[in-house]
Amino acid sequence: MASTKSTGSTKLGRDSISKRLGVKKNHGEFVRPGQIIIRQRGTRYLFGNGVARGADDTLYAKKSGYVKISGTKKKKFDGSFRYAKFVELVPNK
Repeated sequence: MASTKSTGSTKLGRDSISKRLGVKKNHGEFVRPGQIIIRQRGTRYLFGNGVARGADDTLYAKKSGYVKISGTKKKKFDGSFRYAKFVELVPNK
Protein backbone atom coordinates (compact mmCIF):
# COMPACT_ATOMS: atom_id res chain seq x y z
CA MET A 1 0.00 0.00 0.00
CA ALA A 2 1.37 3.41 -0.95
CA SER A 3 1.87 5.90 1.87
CA THR A 4 1.02 8.91 -0.33
CA LYS A 5 -1.46 9.48 -3.14
CA SER A 6 -0.06 8.90 -6.59
CA THR A 7 -1.66 11.98 -8.16
CA GLY A 8 -1.89 14.98 -5.93
CA SER A 9 -0.65 18.49 -5.48
CA THR A 10 3.05 19.05 -5.11
CA LYS A 11 4.56 19.98 -1.78
CA LEU A 12 7.02 22.29 -3.53
CA GLY A 13 6.40 25.46 -5.49
CA ARG A 14 5.78 27.93 -2.69
CA ASP A 15 7.89 31.02 -3.23
CA SER A 16 7.62 34.52 -1.81
CA ILE A 17 6.87 37.42 -4.10
CA SER A 18 9.80 39.69 -4.95
CA LYS A 19 10.04 42.99 -3.07
CA ARG A 20 11.30 45.09 -6.02
CA LEU A 21 14.30 46.45 -4.13
CA GLY A 22 17.19 48.37 -5.66
CA VAL A 23 18.15 51.67 -7.25
CA LYS A 24 15.19 53.45 -8.84
CA LYS A 25 16.92 56.72 -9.84
CA ASN A 26 20.59 56.52 -10.75
CA HIS A 27 23.49 58.99 -10.55
CA GLY A 28 22.78 62.14 -12.58
CA GLU A 29 19.02 61.66 -12.91
CA PHE A 30 16.61 64.45 -11.97
CA VAL A 31 14.17 63.84 -9.10
CA ARG A 32 11.27 65.77 -7.61
CA PRO A 33 10.33 65.91 -3.90
CA GLY A 34 8.91 62.61 -2.66
CA GLN A 35 10.29 60.44 -5.45
CA ILE A 36 11.92 57.19 -4.35
CA ILE A 37 15.63 56.98 -5.13
CA ILE A 38 16.56 53.60 -3.59
CA ARG A 39 14.54 50.82 -1.98
CA GLN A 40 16.68 48.77 0.40
CA ARG A 41 16.70 46.58 3.48
CA GLY A 42 19.16 47.89 6.01
CA THR A 43 21.51 50.81 5.38
CA ARG A 44 23.45 49.67 2.34
CA TYR A 45 23.26 53.27 1.05
CA LEU A 46 23.40 56.22 3.48
CA PHE A 47 21.55 59.50 2.96
CA GLY A 48 23.07 62.95 2.54
CA ASN A 49 21.83 66.46 1.69
CA GLY A 50 18.29 66.60 0.32
CA VAL A 51 17.61 62.91 0.90
CA ALA A 52 15.56 61.34 3.73
CA ARG A 53 15.26 57.77 4.99
CA GLY A 54 11.85 56.16 5.46
CA ALA A 55 10.81 53.65 8.14
CA ASP A 56 11.64 50.72 5.83
CA ASP A 57 15.09 52.26 4.98
CA THR A 58 13.84 53.60 1.63
CA LEU A 59 15.74 56.69 0.47
CA TYR A 60 13.59 59.42 -1.08
CA ALA A 61 14.05 63.02 -2.23
CA LYS A 62 13.15 65.90 0.11
CA LYS A 63 13.66 68.52 -2.60
CA SER A 64 14.20 68.56 -6.35
CA GLY A 65 17.65 68.11 -7.82
CA TYR A 66 20.05 65.68 -9.44
CA VAL A 67 21.04 62.43 -7.72
CA LYS A 68 24.70 62.10 -6.73
CA ILE A 69 25.97 58.73 -5.48
CA SER A 70 29.46 58.82 -4.01
CA GLY A 71 31.60 56.49 -1.95
CA THR A 72 33.83 57.23 1.00
CA LYS A 73 35.42 55.56 3.99
CA LYS A 74 33.45 55.80 7.23
CA LYS A 75 34.93 55.11 10.65
CA LYS A 76 33.15 52.51 12.76
CA PHE A 77 32.84 52.50 16.55
CA ASP A 78 35.72 50.06 16.99
CA GLY A 79 38.08 52.30 15.02
CA SER A 80 38.03 50.26 11.81
CA PHE A 81 36.81 51.66 8.52
CA ARG A 82 34.12 50.57 6.10
CA TYR A 83 33.39 51.69 2.58
CA ALA A 84 30.06 53.55 2.58
CA LYS A 85 27.98 54.82 -0.34
CA PHE A 86 26.20 58.14 0.15
CA VAL A 87 23.22 59.42 -1.82
CA GLU A 88 22.63 63.16 -1.97
CA LEU A 89 20.94 65.72 -4.18
CA VAL A 90 22.73 68.43 -6.11
CA PRO A 91 20.59 71.54 -6.83
CA ASN A 92 19.40 72.29 -10.36
CA LYS A 93 22.22 73.12 -12.77
